[in-house]
Amino acid sequence: MTHTPELLAPAGSLEEAQAYLKAGANALLVGEDRYGMRLPGSMNLDHIAQTVELAHRQGAKLYVSLNNLMTNELLEELPHYVKQLGRIGVDAVEFNDPSVLKAVKTCAPDIRLHWNAEMTSTNFSTSNYWGRKGAARVILARELNMDEITEMKPSLQIEAQVQVHGMTNIYHSKRQLVKSYMAHQGRPVDGDSLGKERGLFLVEAERAEEKFPIYEDINGTHIMSSDDICILEDLHVLLEAGLDSLKVETLLKSVSYNEVVLHTFRQAIDTYYTDPEHYEFQEAWMERIRSVQDPERELSFGFFYKEQVY
Repeated sequence: MTHTPELLAPAGSLEEAQAYLKAGANALLVGEDRYGMRLPGSMNLDHIAQTVELAHRQGAKLYVSLNNLMTNELLEELPHYVKQLGRIGVDAVEFNDPSVLKAVKTCAPDIRLHWNAEMTSTNFSTSNYWGRKGAARVILARELNMDEITEMKPSLQIEAQVQVHGMTNIYHSKRQLVKSYMAHQGRPVDGDSLGKERGLFLVEAERAEEKFPIYEDINGTHIMSSDDICILEDLHVLLEAGLDSLKVETLLKSVSYNEVVLHTFRQAIDTYYTDPEHYEFQEAWMERIRSVQDPERELSFGFFYKEQVY
């Protein structure tokens, strides 16, 4: 039988990390907005060090997001930052830019590398290419369907991670689009937050019932999906395929909501591995998540059962 996959949750603070580990996560993703994007909160090195200690004390892994678009300015800081991550003992970093891979190999070779190219990590050949360059894991594109994921796994020479719950990013720009739009409308923005806590969203005239969360931070503008992936009902298919890491996206959700989701996925995973041959999905698990789900946000299978045109 294959090993039990980890249950991964992004955390924006030490308090969130504690809550998510208690709820059943055994891997955490954290980071600083300067180097990572779309994090639930920005942690400096001291906070990351405290979170590493907390996670390791409970037998969990701690990963740091370095998935930002690296500028020449950031390149000057990157070696020092990576060296500090190695010093405090993080287990892995998520990267896209080869400059991160180079910095890790040079400054902190004990840190594992997880390749995350967002929607372009779609095939085993490219994933294995990055594996030969030093990556230990690929974060598979959320646009892949179930067959593409499960059929790819036997051909992968590195670990594979998939998102199983939560919202997804559908658009990013380095520009301050919301600030520009509000200024054009004559609405004051000086001193007003346009970040995650503001609760801004977009609505299209043709789909007035769907709300797309939008926020700005130091990395630009981010537009998120109007629905939440939830593959709980068919989680066993991913478990049978031997996926190595299952991510619950915690962004723009309350801690209490994320605790319910993580606890439910943990229960389903543990139930499956107790007796895989007789595993049965329990509708009560889904009802538990529906009880805390925002009624304006649909729970969907995402692209798991859709054909995507690239």
